[in-house]
Amino acid sequence: MKSTKMSFALYSALVLSIAGCKPFSASAQTKVLLSTAIEEKMYRPNFHFTPKKGWMNDPNGMFYANGYYHLFYQYYPDKSVWGPMHWGHATSRDLIKWDEQPIAIYPDKDKYIFSGSAVVDVNNTSGLQIGNNAPIIAIYTLHDMTKEREGKIDVERQDIAYSNDNGFTWQKFEEGNPVVKNPGIRDFRDPKVTWDETHKQWIMVLAAQDRAQFYKSANLKNWEFLSEFGKDIGAHGGVWECPDFFPIKVEGTKETKWILIQNLNPGGPNGGSGVQYFVGDFDGKTFKLDPDFAKRVDKEKAVWADYGKDNYAGVTWNNVPSADGRRLFIGWMSNWEYAQQVPTNSWRSSTTIARELKLVKKGNYYNLISNPVRELDYYITETNRTKTLKGKENYTLVENEKVDLTQAIVSLEFKNLKQENYTFELSNSDGESLKFGLNNKENYLFVDRSKAGKNDFSDKFAATTSKAFLDGNQKEAVFKIILDKTSIEIFYNNGEKVMTEIFFLEKPFTALSVSSKEKMEINNVLIQKLDVLKKS
Repeated sequence: MKSTKMSFALYSALVLSIAGCKPFSASAQTKVLLSTAIEEKMYRPNFHFTPKKGWMNDPNGMFYANGYYHLFYQYYPDKSVWGPMHWGHATSRDLIKWDEQPIAIYPDKDKYIFSGSAVVDVNNTSGLQIGNNAPIIAIYTLHDMTKEREGKIDVERQDIAYSNDNGFTWQKFEEGNPVVKNPGIRDFRDPKVTWDETHKQWIMVLAAQDRAQFYKSANLKNWEFLSEFGKDIGAHGGVWECPDFFPIKVEGTKETKWILIQNLNPGGPNGGSGVQYFVGDFDGKTFKLDPDFAKRVDKEKAVWADYGKDNYAGVTWNNVPSADGRRLFIGWMSNWEYAQQVPTNSWRSSTTIARELKLVKKGNYYNLISNPVRELDYYITETNRTKTLKGKENYTLVENEKVDLTQAIVSLEFKNLKQENYTFELSNSDGESLKFGLNNKENYLFVDRSKAGKNDFSDKFAATTSKAFLDGNQKEAVFKIILDKTSIEIFYNNGEKVMTEIFFLEKPFTALSVSSKEKMEINNVLIQKLDVLKKS
């Protein structure tokens, strides 16, 4: 069948067969089942993690242990909108195929489990080890809804829970919580803890309304305030949330810098939620912005890890083995402007593809680049390669329904670019299209999803074209494009700029073209099929 559209009768039969039911007349329950079946077929991603049901937002508590990457996340299992927050849980051997696990941490009455992090306490500094496994310590924000309704300020504090079976079951540290009391700040949340090897201490960074605060500890239970950073620096269009803080080597050098990732909402580069970052140095107490990076912040107002609308609350994994050595990142693939209105009802939200972060220095500027993790390549089942396309203003890269653009990687290189627009278009026979590319007149990347399926659920979803401004005219350009059923992730010039956006089609894209008013030279075109669902 070429189209994903089916008759009501056919879908009803499908739903009923899945449910093991006998046919019966249309009812509210039947319509719910039908809607769910349509959503499953059309909107659930093929290889980006999404829960089977319910609501998901921020990634939490990510760590690696005993062969598994653990991903926790803000979760409300009972409805597909935000509600009493739990920590959901999923695991993966390779960062691509995820297995949903039982809920890790449940809220108590009116005390929600907000975002946080988890560390592998290899040396049992916490003293919470029972048995042979190193304890895993989760540090999270406890949000008191009763206090919120009463209009109080101290609604958030930092608690811990621990696991002695590599993160599969958890016990709250009732006798010692909170480990960080609220100092009188309304928005005081999302602790990210890491081991500071240089200064032999645990470091916690917290989002404190309009700044980041730093704490230290020897045992993960008793914390001392160190310093703060960020007031009037970078983007401040909304509340700062979900920070991350870690050292990283500058590629090709022996130099080490510290990265502060600081999510905020609203105030993102194209409206709503966004992930900004800072590069600097840390002396064990104070984070100071690198002078050259400070100039970049002054010039650009904020520096973003992703310039699309749909990457938020992104943080990195702890305890990745030193033999691996990568800094691995994942974000929530949505935006608070419309996350609770997108056209799925049995579940909402997914994560970005897992990405490797690297710090490079180009001229005087440090740049945190990101690219899809190499494990994605394992799921490539077919590669179509074209060495050179030269001399035309239009090229059709894919025009074959046998090429599944709901699971694909597209890579290519432009040479000898002119001061002109270079526009990609994904399309289908229903007239739906997604346009993206390079405006080399005004020097920016763009994504236009105004005609990419449903968008009437929010007046902010497709009201404007997303842009990522570049530093001057581009002579060459490399694109790597990750396509899933309802998302595009664009990695430009080996991850120097990234744009992530979601969409909701009535029918899958079946064609991809690129056009310009100037004759183009395109090299190393790769159209790679993925099969994450079937390949083991």
